[in-house]
Amino acid sequence: MADEELVKKMVRAVLLSSRSGVSLSNLQVEYKDLTGELIPYKQLGYATLDALLHSMPSVVKLDKGQSGEVVCHATTGNEVTRITKLAARQHTAKRTGRPQVVNCQMRVKPAAPFVLNGEFLNNYTLKDKDTFMYTAAFMLLIFLAPSNLNENTTPAKPKLPHSAPYSPKLVQSRIKEVLNKHSNGLWVSKLPPLYREHYKQDLPNEALKDLEHWTHICSVEKPCSNKPQEMLLYPTQRSSATSKSSTLASPRDLPPDVKQKLGELLLKYSSGLWAHALPKLYQDTYKCKLPEFVLDHLTLLSDICTIDYPMPDNSKRAILYAKVLEDENRNQSGLAGSETKETVERCLSSQTVPSLVIPREEYPSVLVVEASDTNSVILRYIGEGYSKAQEKLEDEMREFYGQDINKVALTSPLSGQLTAVHAEEEEEILRAQVCEVMADKVKVYYVDHGFSEVISKSKLFELHEKFYRLPFQATKCKLAGLESFSQEQAVLKRFESMATGKILLAEILERKEVPLMVLYDTSQDDDININAACMKALQDKSLESPLKVNSAYMNVNVTSVCSDGTIYCQVPSRGLTKLNGILEKTENYLHSQVTSELLVSRPFCGKNCLARYKGKWSRVEITNLHGSRVLDILFVDVGIRASVEVTELREIPPPLLRDLISTPPQALKCCLADLPVSVGSWTPDAVHWLRDTVLHCSDCSLKATKVDESKRLAHVYLFTSKNFHDTSCSLNQQLADLNLWNHQKDVFLSSRGPSKSLNAPTNPATIHNTDVQDKAPHTARRMLSLLGSQSAPPCSPPVQLALPPLLELPEIGQNMDVFVSVACHPGHFVLQPWQDMYKLVDLMGEMILHYNKMEEKPLKVEKNQVCAAKLENNWYRVLVKGVLTNGLVSVFQLDYGKHELVSCTQLRPLTQEFCQLPFQAITAQLAGLKPRQWSEEASIVFRNHVEKKPLVAQLDSVQEASQSWDRKVVIYLVDTSQEERDIWLHDIMAEFTDEMSNAA
Repeated sequence: MADEELVKKMVRAVLLSSRSGVSLSNLQVEYKDLTGELIPYKQLGYATLDALLHSMPSVVKLDKGQSGEVVCHATTGNEVTRITKLAARQHTAKRTGRPQVVNCQMRVKPAAPFVLNGEFLNNYTLKDKDTFMYTAAFMLLIFLAPSNLNENTTPAKPKLPHSAPYSPKLVQSRIKEVLNKHSNGLWVSKLPPLYREHYKQDLPNEALKDLEHWTHICSVEKPCSNKPQEMLLYPTQRSSATSKSSTLASPRDLPPDVKQKLGELLLKYSSGLWAHALPKLYQDTYKCKLPEFVLDHLTLLSDICTIDYPMPDNSKRAILYAKVLEDENRNQSGLAGSETKETVERCLSSQTVPSLVIPREEYPSVLVVEASDTNSVILRYIGEGYSKAQEKLEDEMREFYGQDINKVALTSPLSGQLTAVHAEEEEEILRAQVCEVMADKVKVYYVDHGFSEVISKSKLFELHEKFYRLPFQATKCKLAGLESFSQEQAVLKRFESMATGKILLAEILERKEVPLMVLYDTSQDDDININAACMKALQDKSLESPLKVNSAYMNVNVTSVCSDGTIYCQVPSRGLTKLNGILEKTENYLHSQVTSELLVSRPFCGKNCLARYKGKWSRVEITNLHGSRVLDILFVDVGIRASVEVTELREIPPPLLRDLISTPPQALKCCLADLPVSVGSWTPDAVHWLRDTVLHCSDCSLKATKVDESKRLAHVYLFTSKNFHDTSCSLNQQLADLNLWNHQKDVFLSSRGPSKSLNAPTNPATIHNTDVQDKAPHTARRMLSLLGSQSAPPCSPPVQLALPPLLELPEIGQNMDVFVSVACHPGHFVLQPWQDMYKLVDLMGEMILHYNKMEEKPLKVEKNQVCAAKLENNWYRVLVKGVLTNGLVSVFQLDYGKHELVSCTQLRPLTQEFCQLPFQAITAQLAGLKPRQWSEEASIVFRNHVEKKPLVAQLDSVQEASQSWDRKVVIYLVDTSQEERDIWLHDIMAEFTDEMSNAA
């Protein structure tokens, strides 16, 4: 029999995740996505799902939506979670009210290459009814898989970014170094902490599974059992030939001072440094040239770094990883050991309490308790092993101390002693530590909740030894970027209003005893970076330059014209004058310094730092990270966005930090008033005309007509002269009179392309009207008939491109580690080889740097062409599948296997440099099952088990083809994440289909 209370909790969890409610027809899908099961209303004794929902008014409220469909909303009643109830206690002395529990699920980050937006139409906006009809038919056709006409297209819930893939060669070389220092053997259980100590990174879990197969670097013994943690590792002995070759003289000796400086640079970038960035970084940092022969003989650096070659054909694209020197390791190890010992062996009363372990996930949820210093924010982790373990312990304490025989009063409390406290307001028993003993009262600190209280001594009981096993749940963190302003009242006040008492998402940047974090509030439409918001509280409002309505401004500098028609301007002001003076001092300071201290070694979103703009250092804010070496920045004083390598950034010099932080951004966001189109609907021709007109004009003027405070957007008339009194002379009027606003409104799918493009496959898998007419539903066929049979507009042929070789596959029957990027159903999903995925990450980083610096010149595209496409904030290698005359292009991601619609303005030629790595997407179907049309329920079950997950694939057969997108493999998929057993997915799907057949 199903547990009705558990079902209620799960339904409530689904509804709370959507502020706008969940439609009744979609509730089962959302519930299944969360729990892996459908809502068991029949098992609970209800004839329909609707009947079950009406029986739980405390959980769900049913309303009619605008379309008439029933929509389910979470009931907002008196019932609140235990977390909220207990966490509210620390505020009673300060203010009334309870902490707000906000949505703590991180949205998909475009920077994470393994988590792609589940929505298909995320690249364009439909503007009219006809366009919607045509594009809907087009969407339906390109998603129809031959073996499934019932595919679920419900967008997946946002998920946390998947952990980054690892480089086996890099990890092998590092493990080899560790083992060489333990020639008498090393327990596998000791390897992860040693690896973390040496390289400041966690050892990938996948590497532990692969150890037995790395016989060239280590041998494995199993003296006790087959458990991995009880194995012994020994370094594999080098052959005499290898030893001799390692002693051969280098082509040239590297001066010791150069090697020392290179070591300093490498230590600043623990996630690796591209070799090609060394010369400029060395020159900027030490004001002298790096010897030219270094890049040609990277082996000279082998004693200070590990060298990895993600692109074997291009040795200058090597990545260098610093080796931590042994004496430094010893010092750090000793320090860490003493800290750990002090923490673990905290002897309070006669018992010890284990240390709290930082959650393994990259983005844990935390409840913020309070902060009197941003370097010491008190918080609690939420989830399994943390808040849930605490709830269980306090339930046990309430039951234990509910019996009078167990209530042993603590009559003579001592400072520092642990005790059980009967809470004043709630019938709760909480763990606490005595802080101060008074006459008849005592001040205690609740070690699991992070606040203090003065209570009567009669509330104290001896803490039984069985309640010592759980680590104290209240812990501390440091907020990144605020270290120098940790006790500023403006910062603390802003933090109090935005974070205290809320459940937020934490990004852990540094795993120390007091971890370094960035906090996010994800309950709003846009994620709010709490650290960045607190930093902005330091800005001097008197230095802002807001435009006033009906006021005119001369000597205006237009710094940026965006592709949507938005412009950024600087107007003469006290703030701009002060900023220019500070930046001049910054320039002189950085020019005089010969040190690596100002290199940015730990970038994070919201960080304020410096980058070069037109040859001078300017203020920037990091807006997005693509891995660890490439990131997006915003030049806050000119409104320009760019993508750079982390080596191009510098820290703000400490003597100038406060002045630069307190000066507000000087770029004013504007749009031209009274134009025939709104912002966001500009044509490329109009954008280019405005850029050519204003960006090189040194003496513009403007007049503000309206200011939208909510968007911080001013509507202005812009002039290239001082004649701002006559709006007929404005650029607004000139633009309105020019014929630059015509959009093509007719939409059709290009069904006939050129017979053969220069880089097209000989047998392309394209979309033709005749190919899908018989497979499409009647409505889709009717819409398709409206598209006509017109051909694509004429365009110039693409440049000839040598495509990369096909991806190498293992022999039939052999295994490979894979990541499932797309899963429609067992008959159609897409894999990526896990082992080389880090190479794809590096390739995409290079593409971002290359294409984001290119001038915006749209590519004339044709069907079957391979090119580069910008989707969200990343650049992908894609195959053009179809062209629409409204400027949209259907593309297939050659490395991820997804179909997307993208504006033709976001396409660029794919250069030969980016064709070395084979296309990574492998189309597949699941072996061990009979061909069938998969139901929606079966597709959901399969997707929940495999999509966005690393698995093991066993190759059954290959349908070869000359191009990767026509190739298909038939494989078995195995989930090896559980220690006790492996899960074969074809068994899961066979059982599910049998159950569905029996239920029918």
